[in-house]
Amino acid sequence: QLQLEESGGGLVHPGGSLRLSCAPSGRFSVINAVGWYRQAPGKQRELVAGITGGRTDYADSVKGRFTISGDNAKDTISLQMNSLKPDDTGVYYCNFRFIVAGREYESWGQGTQVTVSA
Repeated sequence: QLQLEESGGGLVHPGGSLRLSCAPSGRFSVINAVGWYRQAPGKQRELVAGITGGRTDYADSVKGRFTISGDNAKDTISLQMNSLKPDDTGVYYCNFRFIVAGREYESWGQGTQVTVSA
C-alpha cells in the first residue's frame, strides 16, 4: 500500500500564495498519474491539476494561477497556488495511480485544509 503524506496547507488572505507538497512512502514500480483534488464544503471532490503521461491538465478555475510539478528523483509532487481566492477554500488531496506487480492501484493523501479569507 502506498502512503501519501501532504503538507503546506493553511490560512491565507485573498491574493496570497501557498505551496502544497505530497510525498509517497511504500512500494511501487511505475507511477501512471498524479493529481491534486479539492473538496469545498457541500461540494463534490474535483480535479484541480494533474499529470498523466507527461501531459498536464488544470481546472479552468485555476489556470494561470496554480502550477503542478513533480520531482522525479523523490517521486514527490507539489502544487504552487498563487493569487488565491476565497473560492479556492477547501480540503486538498493528492492522488497517485501506480503499478505494483502488474496491477494498477490508487492512493489518496489524508487531505490538507486550505482557507482563503480576509
